[in-house]
Amino acid sequence: MRKDITIVAEPRDTRGKNAARRLRVSGNIPAVVYGAGRDPQAVAVNPKQVNRILGSSTGHNTIFTLDTKDDSATPVMVVDWQNDPLKGNLLHVDLKRIDLSERLRVKVPVLTSGDPVGVKIQGGLLEVVSREIEIECLPDDIPESFTVDVSQLSIGQSVRSGEVALTGSMALTSPADTVIAHVVTLRTTETAAAEAEPAAVATAEPEVIKKGKKEEAAPAAEEKKKK
Repeated sequence: MRKDITIVAEPRDTRGKNAARRLRVSGNIPAVVYGAGRDPQAVAVNPKQVNRILGSSTGHNTIFTLDTKDDSATPVMVVDWQNDPLKGNLLHVDLKRIDLSERLRVKVPVLTSGDPVGVKIQGGLLEVVSREIEIECLPDDIPESFTVDVSQLSIGQSVRSGEVALTGSMALTSPADTVIAHVVTLRTTETAAAEAEPAAVATAEPEVIKKGKKEEAAPAAEEKKKK
């Protein structure tokens, strides 16, 4: 989804760990811009601005404007980023130039709405299996999210990615039979105990057989001592 956001990027000539460390101390982080048939460009960006985009409702699917000063402003998306494993702060980001006339593939979150019949009346449990689907569309048609209604689901029924309503230039690229959510039987303590009981009986049988062998072997040993 395209938004009216502009981030200013400073071109950088230096590379390496030391240069990146100095850049982070100054308040910026290293980034690379690539795509659209042009050479990659090393730049420096403000991590707070990038974090605001990643934490927004559209997340990394946000298309925003990058102004590199020495080049014309161009629409980009965040395609990869690296966080410090301990502190969690942003260390590096990869940005992809976007051609607004070309289709691209993105993963979009899928939300559920409604209380399933299988939960309210039949006592089942709603399980969300997949929280996103992949689609292909024009950049301006990227949705913030999809919502599927699960209120009519009974136990044993599911909603799949092929049932998600698509509009405009959107086309599903995820397998159509991918389960988004389904209603399953709620396991009770009695059910779990009943399933475990046959297993307990089965494991007990070898112990009885083993004990029988020992009892048969004892008289034979006593007879040998008498001889």
